[in-house]
Amino acid sequence: MYSQFFNESTMSQRPLYQQIKSYIVEQIDSGHWATGDRIATELELTEQFNVSRMTVNKAIRDLVNEGRLERTPRLGTFVCQPAEKSESPLADIRNIADEIIARGKHYSNQILQQKQLVADEATATKLGIKLGANVYYSEILHLADNQPIQLEKRWVNPLCAPEYLQQDFKQFTPTEYLFKSCPLSSIEHSVEAIIANSKILEQLKMAHHEPCLLLHRRTWSGQQLVSSALLYHPAFRYKLSSTINLI
Repeated sequence: MYSQFFNESTMSQRPLYQQIKSYIVEQIDSGHWATGDRIATELELTEQFNVSRMTVNKAIRDLVNEGRLERTPRLGTFVCQPAEKSESPLADIRNIADEIIARGKHYSNQILQQKQLVADEATATKLGIKLGANVYYSEILHLADNQPIQLEKRWVNPLCAPEYLQQDFKQFTPTEYLFKSCPLSSIEHSVEAIIANSKILEQLKMAHHEPCLLLHRRTWSGQQLVSSALLYHPAFRYKLSSTINLI
């Protein structure tokens, strides 16, 4: 018998294993399956959703890799203790590579794009430059222990960092480079929770219903706007914090 979780519209929109992943995550997030609980067996899920054993195995394997589930031979599959979230300060800028390493995890990244663009109206407004001016753009996926933790989309004013596109961001992050090339004097942060599009969900290895934290960041060096960045984070693996001294 099909679960109510499956309906004709969702069946046509997403692969079955992703739908089963979402179902399992919803059972965990709702408290139906608490930390330490054994979830339904692969056979039970196969029968419940009328799919192949391989489809169910793929869904469970992905959640094991993401740290949501743990397999115990001959005993079953259990809900994991939530992992400590990565964390960034709102009142400061820190190099994400340093944050990840400080938590005892391995940092790596994937350079998705690194190119020159012509500023459209939105980009020109973000950077305070003329419409049609040249802009440098990079898109980088940051990982902790091979799990995506941040998707960084960054627009840079070439006047502030003329050699930005020549940098090897496998060796250091854009944040680290900008700190050194044009000392930052001020930052602007805003945060919102969003429903990410399918491409971002795939890049961050998120299920369709999971919340995404979007941090908007602009940085200045003196009076000059240096860069504008959109930083996407899977909310179940990341948090933002701020400490303010009132005295």
